Amino acid sequence: MRRLHSLLPWLAAISLIGLPSPPRLVPAAEASARPRIDSHQALAIIVNRSNPVENLSFEELRKTFLGERSRWPNGHRVVVTMMDSGNSERDTILRKVYDMNENGYRDYFFRGTYTGDISASPKTLSSPIILRKFVFNTPGAIGYLRASDVDESVKVVSIDGRLPEDLDYKLRIEEPAK
Repeated sequence: MRRLHSLLPWLAAISLIGLPSPPRLVPAAEASARPRIDSHQALAIIVNRSNPVENLSFEELRKTFLGERSRWPNGHRVVVTMMDSGNSERDTILRKVYDMNENGYRDYFFRGTYTGDISASPKTLSSPIILRKFVFNTPGAIGYLRASDVDESVKVVSIDGRLPEDLDYKLRIEEPAK
């Protein structure tokens, strides 16, 4: 009994630091009602698990990535993360969310930070693993990964009520024609 009492403070501390909760289970009736596809080519929008946001409209997502939103509902500063240029994930975000090419993106953030309209440019990270770890460790971070690169350390945010595996999800990687 004494041994159990000595473990109680540790158990309480573990519950306070917020270990990742298990993935949300979708009831079978709900899951079968939504058409699903292979999500390997879908980009998941991810946030830190402590972020209260569960869903963003596509317009809210765009404003967030453009630096027009500076705080989350819980007060944390928004920190947008991007992958290095030259990969299909970044190209998809530039084309579909920013509606820009690489030069337009650089000009937009250079001009915005110079004029003070934007407080900070997105953080650029070199790999999906580093981006996922950054989002895990930064309460206000938001980023994107291929759905196949997501694990339980981060939270996937639905876009317009859709998840990466949904048939009508907007953020799919389109490999350039050769």
